[in-house]
Amino acid sequence: MARSRVELFEQIRKDRRVGGTPIRELAGRHHVHRRTVRQALDNAVPPARKPYPQRPRPAIDACAPVIDGWLLADLEVPRKQRHTARRIWQRLVAEHGAALSEVTVSRYVARRKAELGLDRVEVSVPQQHLPGAEAEVDFGEFHAMIAGVMLKLWLFVLRLSCSGRAFHVAFATQAREAFLEGHVLAFENFGAVPGRIRYDNLKLAVTRVLKGRDRDEAERFIALRSHYGFDSFLRALLAGGAEERVEAAGQRQLSRVVARYGRLDLLLLDELGYVQLDPRGAELLFQIITEREERASIAIGTNLPDEWGTVFPDPRLVAAIVDRVTFNAHILETGTRSYRLATNTTSSRKRAS
Repeated sequence: MARSRVELFEQIRKDRRVGGTPIRELAGRHHVHRRTVRQALDNAVPPARKPYPQRPRPAIDACAPVIDGWLLADLEVPRKQRHTARRIWQRLVAEHGAALSEVTVSRYVARRKAELGLDRVEVSVPQQHLPGAEAEVDFGEFHAMIAGVMLKLWLFVLRLSCSGRAFHVAFATQAREAFLEGHVLAFENFGAVPGRIRYDNLKLAVTRVLKGRDRDEAERFIALRSHYGFDSFLRALLAGGAEERVEAAGQRQLSRVVARYGRLDLLLLDELGYVQLDPRGAELLFQIITEREERASIAIGTNLPDEWGTVFPDPRLVAAIVDRVTFNAHILETGTRSYRLATNTTSSRKRAS
């Protein structure tokens, strides 16, 4: 896997510190110019690159505040009640009249979920530690009464794994600067740096979670690690993985059903409205109609011209479905008289005569 520039600087500084390797040899070993080696030895942070302006996103920018609001609200609800990317796209189309593809929404949601920590999983591993070899860091919130006022603070804790000796410092913010300053203060307090530090919660040190244990780490955190010469072990606790896999399997099955009905040349829905639909069934019907919109024909037979709200549990879903099925549609009113009853009556009269 390709290394970032900060990780390259870290390795150069480590090789120089451990073996006293000359600059020319370091340049050949890491396939860089000698000027780059000198920059790494002078400072753990690479020189800043020219900033690039953010590219406009005309399709998603208008909907970004709405999506962010839904994702932030998901932080307060159980995992199974959170929005999927497909559900967000459906709500944007139904409730806000958005004209954008599902792929565009899925890519944005995936990136925002990673930034908000909605894609994190957790695991624990029992370990044994040698003196001075390892430490662990926690950075969590707590409440304290100060001058008669209850305040929400964040406690940074660095604990030596072998002896259990710990350093504590409280901050008024959970910003990355406080997280990094806690390391500096802890190292000054102990007068030494552990060989390796383990982390339970790395939201402030990791910018993106990759496959397995691979992570894209924040450059300031890598620079701190490079400056003090310690290694980090990124531990994430796993919980609920089985439930997520079951939910994902159910979502794939639902997608296959929608795709199967979407491929039909003509879909016939007879006697729609005789049975009230549950929320899951109404959502499935909406997805099928959306899949076929302006692509294939749908024929619907119903005796509820103005009472669709009694069939579907969500009034907004009713409006979205009616809007789709009546657009460019041919509406035939046959009256309220039963065709079957009329046919049977005519047949009986013919047999009697």
